[in-house]
Amino acid sequence: MSVNLERIKTDIHELAEIGRCRDDRGIYRMAFTDADMEGKRWLKDRIEQAGFEPRTDGAVNISAELSGSTDRPRILVGSHIDTVPCAGALDGTLGVIVALECLRCLREQGVVPERTIELIAFSDEEGRFGGMFGSQAVCGQLNPDALATLSDLDGVLLGDELRRHGFDPLGALDAARDPETIASYLELHIEQGPVLDRGQKSVGIVDEITGLFTWSVNLKGEANHAGTTPMEMRHDAFMGLADFASAIPRILDENGSARSRATIGKAQILPGAANTVPGIVEFSLDVRDTSPETLADLGNAFRKALSAIARRRNLMFEFQQKSYLPPVAADPAVVQRLLRQAEQLELTHLQMHSGAAHDAQIMGSMVPVGMIFVPSKNGQSHSPAEWTAWTDIEAGANLMLHSLIDLANPISTT
Repeated sequence: MSVNLERIKTDIHELAEIGRCRDDRGIYRMAFTDADMEGKRWLKDRIEQAGFEPRTDGAVNISAELSGSTDRPRILVGSHIDTVPCAGALDGTLGVIVALECLRCLREQGVVPERTIELIAFSDEEGRFGGMFGSQAVCGQLNPDALATLSDLDGVLLGDELRRHGFDPLGALDAARDPETIASYLELHIEQGPVLDRGQKSVGIVDEITGLFTWSVNLKGEANHAGTTPMEMRHDAFMGLADFASAIPRILDENGSARSRATIGKAQILPGAANTVPGIVEFSLDVRDTSPETLADLGNAFRKALSAIARRRNLMFEFQQKSYLPPVAADPAVVQRLLRQAEQLELTHLQMHSGAAHDAQIMGSMVPVGMIFVPSKNGQSHSPAEWTAWTDIEAGANLMLHSLIDLANPISTT
């Protein structure tokens, strides 16, 4: 039994046109924007066309199921279809489309799994509102206070965005699942790094997923005239940011590991005039590692660095932790079954860790999880250049199909 690659191609190309910017060719389908909601409607239509009934829970997660012959705990399989700004076509989307294709194949072949297999497309995996909203809702990690206060980096409240689309924010509390009803969660994803591509491997089997924290940081100095304020008398907030950015490699060397990463991905200089010394800089900090102890050490080191820089340049600083995700290990038994399937399909494969956070990370706090990676061309992701060879997509999709059959333990076919 094999997936239909042509259907996968069609689905990828169609969904990629939703939220596409004609100028830079990037996809802008950020969580709960109009484009994201159009993408969710497209997915529901595709599910219906495949003969399944689409469902939407209180966190606006989209799901569909192939019913099993028993009421034993089900297998969940999926990912997300929201994007970062100026995204490529495969991040998250590929996992959802492959999951749908697997359900279509199994139904067409008359496979009756023992366990129900459920496709799920989670909301806001990319963290517009600071976490992984959809999978956190399923795992019961949300509360009314969070739903009332979560905001994006521009200050837009999650609750306002949900109400704008006709959803009650408190409805996300109803999306929580009983962990006893779920046997495991599987996710196929692009690697978003260069390891598989450079190693010429078709698939990766993930054994550990990185943890991360994100901060929103403000450095406050004093805005002043660029021509009349001597250099030694300035309280230049941007120079504080420059000092901090240059200190990142040292901090990682001294406090991190080979798997540590730190990124300043967004910065704003205020008041933002060419002839004015910057009085305020606001920037984001994203820090990752597969060890919770190392993440804590890095957090302490970055706080000390900000404090020292602020003292040296007569600045004030404050930061807010926008999100924290602990590292998660994939279930060893699921990993072994994925490896066995890869060997039986004679796929070139590699057991590896994930340097990116995924919905599997959240689900791993509640149920056993497993992940399949496919190569990212030149290691590129979060960019319109993001791509994976069709042959590798087909290999990964077939590995997912046969792994689902294995884990769902079908008892009969017609």
